[in-house]
Amino acid sequence: MKIVVDTHTHSVSSGHAYSTLQENCREASVNGIEMLALTDHGPAMIGAPGLYHFGNLKVLPPSIYGVKIIKGVEANIMDYSGSLDLPNTYLKRLEFVLASLHDGCIIPGTVEEHTQVIINLLRNPLVDAIGHPGNPLYPIDIDRVLLAAREYHKPMEINNSSFYFRKGSAVNCQEIVLKCKNYGVPVICGSDAHISFDVGKFDQIYRVLEAVEMPEELVINSSVAKFEAYLQQRGQTKMD
Repeated sequence: MKIVVDTHTHSVSSGHAYSTLQENCREASVNGIEMLALTDHGPAMIGAPGLYHFGNLKVLPPSIYGVKIIKGVEANIMDYSGSLDLPNTYLKRLEFVLASLHDGCIIPGTVEEHTQVIINLLRNPLVDAIGHPGNPLYPIDIDRVLLAAREYHKPMEINNSSFYFRKGSAVNCQEIVLKCKNYGVPVICGSDAHISFDVGKFDQIYRVLEAVEMPEELVINSSVAKFEAYLQQRGQTKMD
């Protein structure tokens, strides 16, 4: 199995990332990545771009260095009712919306609060996936979240950077992947690259996928066609 779509990358516009979109795409092309989602942090994150950044993504070409570009965001969850830091009018225009809990934007709460807000966002037709759900800073009831993901036809993100920078994530991520396999819930795999050299880096994700013998059909970004089909289905939902 080879992951050919990186669904979670940041450019220098995020404020604490260090490569341009062109640099990310150049590295992606070297690493055999065929499609890249640009998911800069939403405006509530310190140093992140403002609304105009997300409103002007239309100027991006369809591909750079042969790598297809998906216009997206990693939106910040702002409260435990599920409010995000981009207005719905912007979210509707984006091709891929990750929603994530970050301690710079929301204080960690209880397992029930984390679980319920993620379920609420899985229900939200404008949200395509939840970023780094294995983050131990925001523990969740994995079974309840996965049942909601299955009900609302949303994949779970497995985040390669979490294994390095969110201590304690490895155990959670392995449990999530194993239970996704058991429940038939698909996953998407994101590098969460904040520098071009990490684009398409999935070493820890591959290790977990192999350990649980994850079926390739449940890994949405193991082919461009599967990921594009998912985006098309999601786009239709956003227009309803």
